Amino acid sequence: MRLLIATCSVDYAGRLSAHLPEADRLIMLKADGSVLIHSDGGSYKPLNWMTAPCTVTEPEGGTGQWLVSNKKGDEKLVITVSVLHHDSSHDLGTDPGLIKDGVEAHLQVLLAERLDPLGAGYRLVKREFATAIGPVDLLVRDGEGATVAVEIKRRGEIDGVEQLTRYLDLLNRDPLLAPVTGVFAAQEIKPQARTLAEDRGIRCIVLDYDEMRGLSDGMRLF
Repeated sequence: MRLLIATCSVDYAGRLSAHLPEADRLIMLKADGSVLIHSDGGSYKPLNWMTAPCTVTEPEGGTGQWLVSNKKGDEKLVITVSVLHHDSSHDLGTDPGLIKDGVEAHLQVLLAERLDPLGAGYRLVKREFATAIGPVDLLVRDGEGATVAVEIKRRGEIDGVEQLTRYLDLLNRDPLLAPVTGVFAAQEIKPQARTLAEDRGIRCIVLDYDEMRGLSDGMRLF
């Protein structure tokens, strides 16, 4: 991973356009080829990013325009660096991945084996589908072939909905997957989390762990 702290402005062009005026920011160039731009407050979510695989054209000396483009070249991120304050590289090695709570991990396995409560014709694409900001618990396709991302929690709270929202935002940038909808699944879903999910077009499923282990119909779709 390479970390830059720079005074910069950022312009994105693709499905839409966006501009970040000049300010001090953290720029992360990850080993997987993704690029993320962070501020020092407001949220842990990057202000803008480009998912892997992408190419980076770097100006000599670090100041000037950094051009980041995706594989097809239809999305571009232009980072204009006026002052480069810090530039360092770090080898983080192989990450062992997130160790989930035992019940939560088992819920993921059980739901992956039984997708029928989601609707007719659903099929599993992959468990722990990797993205630049973490793995999606389940990536599936519905009976019409549309992509659905499923986030599984033991207790469904607002932060889980926010996490799934970030995954959906990222996945919908991939033309091979888009449009992608979401399902939020948990043993218990807090009212505030359900309200937020429904407002964002995310479906909610309540899971009964004991019934699922007993191979009975332990899911209620809302």
